[in-house]
Amino acid sequence: MTVEWNDKQPIYRQLRDLVAERIMDGSFPEGDAVPSVRQVASDYQINHLTVGKAYQELVDAGLLEKRRGLGMFVKEGAAKALTSNEKQQFIDEEVPAFLDRARVLGLELQEVVDLLLASGGESQ
Repeated sequence: MTVEWNDKQPIYRQLRDLVAERIMDGSFPEGDAVPSVRQVASDYQINHLTVGKAYQELVDAGLLEKRRGLGMFVKEGAAKALTSNEKQQFIDEEVPAFLDRARVLGLELQEVVDLLLASGGESQ
C-alpha cells in the first residue's frame, strides 16, 4: 500500500494518524502487534526515527504498549478510546465549521437537516 505524504503536517503525525485509523477500523486489532519500526520504515521509505516518534506518541496516548523484546502492541480499549475522542473532536470542530459554511452559503438549518436525512447518512 502506498501512502502519499503531504506537506501540511510532519510525516510522523501523518503516520500516527494512519495507525490510529487502522486501530479504529480493526485493521490493527487490540492485543495484536503492530508492524515493527524497521518494517514500517522500509515499507514507506521513511526514516526509522520518524516511525519511532509516531509510535511513541501513540504509547504516550495510551494506545500502544511496548513489550520488551516483542515489539509494540495495541492496548485493550484503544479502539473505543480513539472512537470516543474522534467523535468529540468531530462534534467540537467539524460540525461547527460545517454549519458556518452552510450559513455562508445561505443554507437554512432545516435545508441542511433535510439534505442529511435524504442522503440517509450514507456516502455516495
